[in-house]
Amino acid sequence: MTPSPLRTLMVFSAEDQAWIRRTPVTVPDFWHGHAVPPAKGDLVRLGGRQFHVRGRVWEHDGEGPVLKLYMGDAHAPSDTTFG
Repeated sequence: MTPSPLRTLMVFSAEDQAWIRRTPVTVPDFWHGHAVPPAKGDLVRLGGRQFHVRGRVWEHDGEGPVLKLYMGDAHAPSDTTFG
């Protein structure tokens, strides 16, 4: 039996959810194809803002395990410029 792919669900604050809806940002499946699940304290960059994983909860729905990630509030865009 082959293991099913890791399914993750990111949970954002109401303010960050509003920002995601207002901006043309797509939240990708960051951990698709990775064998190691994200850990508390990991950082995620999304649309020029940085979020960190504040907590994780394993849940199970009818299709299998789901890792629910509670994301910290977004940090302001970086002041670092590249190029």
